Amino acid sequence: MTKKKKFEIDDTEFIFTFNKSKSNLNITFNRISFIFFIFFIVSLIFSIHLLHLGSRKTEIIKNDQNDIFTKKLYRADIVDRNKNYIVKTVSSINIGINPVQVIDKKKLLINLKYIFPNKNFKEIEKKLNKDKFFWFEKKISQEKYERIMNLGDKSIIPNESLTRLYPQRNLFSHIIGQIDDDNNGISGLEKSLDTKLKKIDKPITLTVDSDIQYLIRKELIKFNEIFKTIGSAAILMNANDGEVISLVSLPDFDPNKREKITDVNFINRATKGVYEFGSVFKTFTLAAAFDEKIVEPETEFNNLPKSLKCAQFNISEYDVKIPSSLTAEQILIRSGNIGSVRIGQKVGEEKFKSFLSKIDVLEKTNFEIDEVGEPIKFNWGKCPLATASFGHGITTTLLQLAKAYSIIVNGGYNVNPRLIKTHQKFKKERILNEEVSEKMLPILRKIVTTKEGTASLANVKGYEVGGKTGTAQKSISGVYTKKKINSFVSVFPVTNPKFVLAVMLDEPKTSNDYIYNYRDGSNIKYKGTPYNTAGWTTVEVTGQILEKIGPILATKYGEVK
Repeated sequence: MTKKKKFEIDDTEFIFTFNKSKSNLNITFNRISFIFFIFFIVSLIFSIHLLHLGSRKTEIIKNDQNDIFTKKLYRADIVDRNKNYIVKTVSSINIGINPVQVIDKKKLLINLKYIFPNKNFKEIEKKLNKDKFFWFEKKISQEKYERIMNLGDKSIIPNESLTRLYPQRNLFSHIIGQIDDDNNGISGLEKSLDTKLKKIDKPITLTVDSDIQYLIRKELIKFNEIFKTIGSAAILMNANDGEVISLVSLPDFDPNKREKITDVNFINRATKGVYEFGSVFKTFTLAAAFDEKIVEPETEFNNLPKSLKCAQFNISEYDVKIPSSLTAEQILIRSGNIGSVRIGQKVGEEKFKSFLSKIDVLEKTNFEIDEVGEPIKFNWGKCPLATASFGHGITTTLLQLAKAYSIIVNGGYNVNPRLIKTHQKFKKERILNEEVSEKMLPILRKIVTTKEGTASLANVKGYEVGGKTGTAQKSISGVYTKKKINSFVSVFPVTNPKFVLAVMLDEPKTSNDYIYNYRDGSNIKYKGTPYNTAGWTTVEVTGQILEKIGPILATKYGEVK
């Protein structure tokens, strides 16, 4: 029996075939996997690239926004003539709180009280309960910033921005002015230079001197208290080029704090306030007569009456002891009203008006800040000419007084008061006869040095001070009151005039306790203010100022002796 042949499978071929098939499959699979892998890598790279571009775009947008924000807040710095910062734009850190993110309000308040012990937390607690974002504190120090961030509270949101800082605080407030919440200037140089401050990078240099400004302001504050004034002002100006070295008006304010610029208390009395200054105008009357060559210093005026009738007004001498016969120079030295009227009448209405226009006291003057007053329109005539001759009824600003006196004493050259320092050479334009200064200066000096003069308290040794006083009744709503505007415009040194200092006291009162020390070498002391006149108030203030600033002026700006 034949054995049945076992059914055998040739595994070799099968295996071979199978392996072959498997190999082909692997190759196909690997190719597909490789393609997918390549696609995945490409997609991943593309995605990463897109994400990178997106984040970069976001960053660019963010940076652009920050740049725009920074540019919006940027304003150029302002420095004084010695490069001391008056205004500076600095980086500031503000802290906000989002109440929605506060986990423990009680704990947060305790921590904040520890860092800010002087803050009103009753208001803060109310804001925390409203669930609305609010600014907790602006312009904080780096130290407090670090302490508050160490609290680790997610509700605390810091914001760094630019802020306007006034390191001198009140010292230059009326010059610099203020900005609003939108970073726009609203007064002072911040307003008048608004566009320029936003565009330039370099600091703007002013003509003012911080040291001089400080000393003058300090003296005005002291005498505001002594004479119980409602305000005061002073301007120190270079008589030859119009540079304002100091401009002070009190009361003043801190520009770091926002004040209502419409508040009458903060009026710029040096530039904006328009006043009748009284006898300081007598200088203009005599100077006009010299300019027209109508009189000479020694021209005699005889038989002067003690009073004149003009329309319904009676013009009289303030001092009955003034003689009836005086020379032109004696009229100014003794501040005679009637004599000044006679000189004014000799000049005539048209010529006197023309002279006052030339020295720029009748119309609003140009200045680098907007807060400049406009003199009240003066209706000329025979009686107005008479009253204007001794400073009654006619108004102007302290700034214009300083300018006018500068022209009268500097050889007759026109000057324009200015606050911005420039390297451009001052162009001289003579608008008065040279002889006006030559004749006026010795007279102004005698007002300070002689017994007949009204300004002996300003005779500071070594500085050759000359000047003219003015005591005027203050007009309120068109009615003259017993309240006074006392002024004194001084020039020094008389032999070579460099500076004009105009000082004004608004509604001064007499002092019972103030001790006057005479500066004539007599060592005489006098207690109490005998009269509420410029000679006993504003002149004394000027003398005290000159004693303080004289050495600095001599050191910084050459000899003033």
